[in-house]
Amino acid sequence: MSVRDLLVMRTPVPTLAGRAVLVTGAASGIGKATAIAAADAGARMVLTDIDGPRLADTVSEITGRGGRVLFSQSGDVSDHEWVSAFAAAVETDHGTMDVVMNIAGVSAWGTVENLRHETWRKMVDINLMGPIHIIECFVPQMVRRGSGGHLVNVSSAAGLMALPWHAAYSASKFGIRGVSEVLRFDLRRHGIGVSLVCPGAVATPLVGTVDIAGVDTSDPRIVAAVRRFEKRAVTPERAAEAIIAGVTGNRWMVYTSTDIRLGYWLSRKFAWPYEIGMRIANDQFDRLARVTATSAPRGDRSVRR
Repeated sequence: MSVRDLLVMRTPVPTLAGRAVLVTGAASGIGKATAIAAADAGARMVLTDIDGPRLADTVSEITGRGGRVLFSQSGDVSDHEWVSAFAAAVETDHGTMDVVMNIAGVSAWGTVENLRHETWRKMVDINLMGPIHIIECFVPQMVRRGSGGHLVNVSSAAGLMALPWHAAYSASKFGIRGVSEVLRFDLRRHGIGVSLVCPGAVATPLVGTVDIAGVDTSDPRIVAAVRRFEKRAVTPERAAEAIIAGVTGNRWMVYTSTDIRLGYWLSRKFAWPYEIGMRIANDQFDRLARVTATSAPRGDRSVRR
């Protein structure tokens, strides 16, 4: 038996061809790009997103390219009752999923004195409890079936490192990272792989429209900072390629850009320089916040990925 054969045997889902694949957040950004890429690879798709009209556009694009969508339904992954009903309908009509991809998410930034309670709550409800709802309603079927599968959870660079102004967002993204790391080992005995996706800058609708509590995002200095961010951003399609490769290669950590891989490595290997770097970054953000501050905290205008 060749080395390649051994590797394939250890990979729960070596190909997406013919596999049933669920993607949340499929109406835009990384979710849409991943849904299209998976369908192009021969997967049979189950799709959801809170944005019904744009979800319908994704379905049309996939079918127009010759792909197959088994089922699609708009809904809110933070609503456990809705997810339970959605999962029951999918299982009844289409059986157990082979791959479950938690991609839906939102983002909002701000310092603790400016963040509103509803922003903290929304980050946790959608970015952490949403994936947990999907996991608890779709993954046990994989376990009971006994023929393996793969789970994808999207975290963030903010789930690996202490990025300035990201406390509420990081609460959810560090949380899903922890869930994923435990499931990586819990599900291994069932032949179910787990991938944790940690994107850095990705050119999605979030870029340039993310709300920053207490900051005037129309200020030229903030606009310039966002443009610098955009220059480093990879396309959603590139992120989707990394996710698909993560599944078929059974990779635990999936990076969409080398800067996040390097940053995380440095944070683990060189703790003191990392701490200094974070302090410097935080000071720079603080100075920017002082000169672009609004007169009062703004409402919750968090943006979906």
